[in-house]
Amino acid sequence: MRHGMANRKLGRTSAHRAALFRNQLASLIDKERIITTLPKAKELRPQIERLVTLGKNDSLHNRRQAERVVGEDTLIAKLFTTLGPRFNERPGGYTRIIKLGARRGDAAEMAILEFVGYEPKIEEAPAEEKGGGKKAAPKKEAAEETEAAAEAKPKKKAAPKKAASAKKPAKAAAPKKKARTPGTKRGQ
Repeated sequence: MRHGMANRKLGRTSAHRAALFRNQLASLIDKERIITTLPKAKELRPQIERLVTLGKNDSLHNRRQAERVVGEDTLIAKLFTTLGPRFNERPGGYTRIIKLGARRGDAAEMAILEFVGYEPKIEEAPAEEKGGGKKAAPKKEAAEETEAAAEAKPKKKAAPKKAASAKKPAKAAAPKKKARTPGTKRGQ
C-alpha cells in the first residue's frame, strides 16, 4: 500500500535530492525561470512558494529560515527585497508550471517553472558611438565592393591535363583472407 508516501524520490538518495532542490531553488530565485522535468517542477513548486511567503515579511527569523534552504546572501537579499514585496498582495500561487512536452533524448516530460508575471529581460545591443566606430556599409555597396575585389584578383591558370598513359599503374589486388574454422587460433 502507498499510504503516507507524499513526495517523489526522483531516483536519488535523500542527500542528493536535497542538494538538487537547493540548486534549483537558487537558480529559480536568481533567474526567475527554469526549465526542468515535470516531476522536479512539481516537487519544487511548494518549496519556492514557502520561501516567497517567508520573503513577504522581512524579519530576522524569516531570513534565517530562508538561509537554511538557500545559502547565498545575494539570493536571500533578492528574495526579501524584490520577490517578497512583488507578491505582497497575493495570497499564494506565486509560480506557474508550463508543460513543454517530451525531451528528445529520453522522452522525459519537460516543463518551465517560473514566477507569475515573469517577463524576459531583453538585452539590447549597445548603440554605436557617433564618429568613433566604423559604420556597416549598406548591402548594395557591400556587394559592389566584393565584386570589385573579385575582378581585381588575378585568375589562376588551369593546369594542363596529363596524358592517360602517364597514370600510375593500378595496384595488384590483395589476396583474400582465409575463413577461420571454429576452434583454431589466429595465425595457425
